[in-house]
Amino acid sequence: MSGSAEKFRLDKWIWQARFVKSRSLAAALVEGGHVRVNGQRVAKPAQGVHPGDVLTFPQGDRIRVVRILSAATRRGPASEAQALYDDLEPAGAEKPQENVAPIERIEGNARPTKRDRRKLDLDRRRALE
Repeated sequence: MSGSAEKFRLDKWIWQARFVKSRSLAAALVEGGHVRVNGQRVAKPAQGVHPGDVLTFPQGDRIRVVRILSAATRRGPASEAQALYDDLEPAGAEKPQENVAPIERIEGNARPTKRDRRKLDLDRRRALE
């Protein structure tokens, strides 16, 4: 296998590039219709991709946009995985720090009650709005 004609499985590449913890999670991500290859939605985990393709998919609370640079031979360390792709997100697109107050400690007991937890959650939601 050599050159740009080299094709490999999408779910396997996502897993080898360490975007997800398991190959089954990578397959579920693709089957769920959450991955786009060059702007086209993909539903098959065995979809063939090759270097130069641009992938768009959610990871956590952000959307990742990466260009495939090469195929992986194994799921190696993070340094190897980072060499497989080029991150196309702008450097300033990082998630801003949330200005949420720390959890208040309740007098008398170290753990908040269910009622206290609901109040804290409501205060946090209001702070984010």
